[in-house]
Amino acid sequence: MTAMSSRCHRFESLSPDEFRERLPEALQIYVRAMHYPPGTAEQRAPMWLTHVLREGWRCIAALAADGTLLGLAYGYHGRAGQWWHEQVRRGLAERQVAPETDWLGNYFELTEIHVSPDSQGSGIGEDMLRRLLDGVPDAHVLLSTPEGTSRAWKLYRRLGFADVLRDYHFAGDPRPFAILGRSLPLD
Repeated sequence: MTAMSSRCHRFESLSPDEFRERLPEALQIYVRAMHYPPGTAEQRAPMWLTHVLREGWRCIAALAADGTLLGLAYGYHGRAGQWWHEQVRRGLAERQVAPETDWLGNYFELTEIHVSPDSQGSGIGEDMLRRLLDGVPDAHVLLSTPEGTSRAWKLYRRLGFADVLRDYHFAGDPRPFAILGRSLPLD
């Protein structure tokens, strides 16, 4: 575990074992931040646990002074055959989108980034994002986020994320999502 401090909280790079220990807490933040029903946590847990086995997996946690988890971000090297990659590839093909760059060729998938609703608006999300992506060797970063005017949406735009695919619907969520991307490293 590597600790980094900022403001009234600190950041830690979590190992797979530390991630597993924090999983119930992280999933509760996820459910609250994404406005999902409580049962979603149990459905997502096995998937999140398999993600730690993927090439290039890394995770940053934001912790309060007392060790309470305030936020979590993780991702890994995206590649063909992974569920999210195939969803995006199919969405691009169905809409005959010809992106300016080969987004799916060499990218880091920012799989999850969530801040507890009580701690949003304090810069934690941006700090986690920057720390997570620092030193990532991939050419691009891609993520999906509900479309709208949320703090997360504004953060991604401020950091230069561009549209890759808009108005995409993932199974099990009626909201439209945007697939956003940008080149690495972050400025």
